[in-house]
Amino acid sequence: MAADPTGRERQRNVLGGRLVACSVDPMTGWFRDGSCRTAPRDVGSHTICAVVTAAFLDHQRALGNDLMKPMPAYDFPGLTPGDRWCVTAPNWLRAHEDGVAAPVVLAATNEAVLEVVPLEVLREHAVDVPDDPGVLVEDQPDDDDGGRP
Repeated sequence: MAADPTGRERQRNVLGGRLVACSVDPMTGWFRDGSCRTAPRDVGSHTICAVVTAAFLDHQRALGNDLMKPMPAYDFPGLTPGDRWCVTAPNWLRAHEDGVAAPVVLAATNEAVLEVVPLEVLREHAVDVPDDPGVLVEDQPDDDDGGRP
């Protein structure tokens, strides 16, 4: 078996499965490898794969964490609503408590977050996101939903 230089195979998601990529465009993660892998020096715990919303981004900016501002020195492009990003567990939890938590991609969220955020809380915000989040259209009825809410 080939070596796993990213360590992604050793770290699991909150569902107990393989940790899948969160985003490569923009390239996310503490290691900027597309996944929400973590390490002891990741003191912020960048372990939640969130689909950021305008409300979440505004909330983060109010906390002093402006995720919209590009920071080329850190290879950070700045985020826009709909981007997937590995966000810090404490700040996401604060957003949850303040009613503006971003949706979470559970398969790409590192199990290490469970030391900070309970799985039940993450499940409340779980979302399946297509490869192209731009295909999502708000306030449009889905004729093929089979009557599901």
